[in-house]
Amino acid sequence: MSAPRTSSAPVLPPAPPRAAAPPVHPVPPGERRPAPRRRSRRSRLGPYLLLLPALVPVAVGLGYPLARQFVLSFQEYGLAQQFGRPAEWVGLRNYTTLLSDPYVWGVIGRSVLFCLVNAALTMAVGIAVAVLMTRVGRGARITLQVGLLLAWGTPVLATMTVWQWLFDSQYGVVNWLLAEPLGLTGMRQHSWIIEPASFYLVATVIVVWMSVPFVVFTVYAGLLQVPEECMEAAQLDGANAWQRLRHLSLPMVKPVLLVVALLQVIWDLRVFTQIYVLQRAGAPTRETHLLGTYIYSLAKEFSMAGAMATIMLVITFVLTVFYIRRMLKEEV
Repeated sequence: MSAPRTSSAPVLPPAPPRAAAPPVHPVPPGERRPAPRRRSRRSRLGPYLLLLPALVPVAVGLGYPLARQFVLSFQEYGLAQQFGRPAEWVGLRNYTTLLSDPYVWGVIGRSVLFCLVNAALTMAVGIAVAVLMTRVGRGARITLQVGLLLAWGTPVLATMTVWQWLFDSQYGVVNWLLAEPLGLTGMRQHSWIIEPASFYLVATVIVVWMSVPFVVFTVYAGLLQVPEECMEAAQLDGANAWQRLRHLSLPMVKPVLLVVALLQVIWDLRVFTQIYVLQRAGAPTRETHLLGTYIYSLAKEFSMAGAMATIMLVITFVLTVFYIRRMLKEEV
């Protein structure tokens, strides 16, 4: 007879006994269980106290000039008041004078149209270049980034000097290209800043060229955060490049696009330096005023300038309320 087989599995030691759960004392009837301890007032105020050193300079630097401008808009304040004459309170007279002037409404209309056109073109070109940077190789991408940084980092006045040379009526490269290679001989001595239509065309080219780098870098940084797994899954499902961009990439970076569009609307509405330099180069001032340069032309009448600046602030809020509501919905 063969010997009985024995199991080779090791014998495990008995498990240690579990610790007994602490007894749960029932709450006597008529009594309430003690509520959790609330955070102390110091812990709740801690974040606000940390923000206080940064909020105070911002409130003083931005709040005081805004309040001073608002008060001046209800007074008669000119050069005489700068030398000690008390300001006279005139109420809404400055606002009624401005808003009853058809020329002021023309300036407002030109400014809003210029702002919306420039913001739309800047966003379109910026998104296109940002998408291009995600598709090209490393060498081409670095070249684009360096070029955009140089365009963005160049001082505004230096940039304006270069653009004035390019659009010069006698020696400008733009007129030479249109007259010689393209055969448009009528553009040989064309003055771009004399006519209001061509003036705003030049101003649009300059403003968009100077604003595109910010949009490109911001949107490009957002596109880099789109998960590769989502893009690969959409590609396996048959979505082409345009469908992946439209239905996947752009919706994922929508908060970034809203913030950038909001900033572009604000910046393009209050554009000043580009318009002022072109006006000083020989453009008709009255026909080419936007809100920024028109407020500057009212510098001798502080009260009128303050009222016009307040109107500009209201217009900015009206134009941006849509984006502000969308961003608030995104945060909820």
